[in-house]
Amino acid sequence: MRFVSFAGQDGRPTPGVVVGSDVADLSHPSCTALVGGAPPSLLAMVEQGLAGWAQRLGAARFDGAALRPLAGVRLLAPLRPGKIVGAAFNFTDALAERNMPPPPEPVTFVRSGSTVIGPGEAIRIPPDVGDVGYEAELAVVIGRRALRVGRAQAMDHVAAYTLHNDVSGSALVKADGGNFVRGKNLPASAPLGPWLITPDEVPEPYRVGIRLDIDGRLLQDGSTATMLHGIAALIEFVSHRMPLDPGDVIATGTPAGVAASHAPAAWLRPGQTVTVALQGLGQLANPVVAGHPFLES
Repeated sequence: MRFVSFAGQDGRPTPGVVVGSDVADLSHPSCTALVGGAPPSLLAMVEQGLAGWAQRLGAARFDGAALRPLAGVRLLAPLRPGKIVGAAFNFTDALAERNMPPPPEPVTFVRSGSTVIGPGEAIRIPPDVGDVGYEAELAVVIGRRALRVGRAQAMDHVAAYTLHNDVSGSALVKADGGNFVRGKNLPASAPLGPWLITPDEVPEPYRVGIRLDIDGRLLQDGSTATMLHGIAALIEFVSHRMPLDPGDVIATGTPAGVAASHAPAAWLRPGQTVTVALQGLGQLANPVVAGHPFLES
């Protein structure tokens, strides 16, 4: 099942599920009994157990009045996680492209959930940060608190998958000697969405094609098949270093074709549109604009 957050009549995030070419609006009065009153946020649904919600909603017959054309709603970021834990240097083809040896254990960084934007929202490029790149990624949404989880139990903590563009201030990372904090936490730099997809719809997470284009120019064309440290290994590694809470996201890394690998380098520029596409999972497109979202009136 695919869960979405979309802008309701008052502009606030409203939860829904994709039904064919429509979205079932869980805030519609006909859904009151089904959801037990006012609909919870999608984050709350993850906290309550997305699998249970999928089972309940999958068996439901929605009133036609609750269905809205998917193409006619404005999708938002499905949720705003407390944090995104990213995996760097985690695809073998990307390592080969950079002539880097594989790291013996995952290399991770933490991105604030406040950097998340949704489909169609603008990626902001502040004028003073230098080179800014893209990274198309499969992201994993945590459904149950994970602390010191073993690899054999790790996948039990996965609630859903989604698409992610790990926009990175590469010049800042380089200036900081490889430290990711500044470069990975630019405001409005983490497109996420367009929906949360339950694991039953992604039975082969290591056979997902990953593509990214800018204005139709294909720049990344890879697959999760070249992921170095798998999802269970990442959950195990991270959960032994910090707690993972429901709604937190693990971004699993990106294949070859990052901006610096092209000649000339394909750094993001205002006026472009970046589109991430994951095979069978959907697309996530965002325009690029200049400016800092917190410094503009």
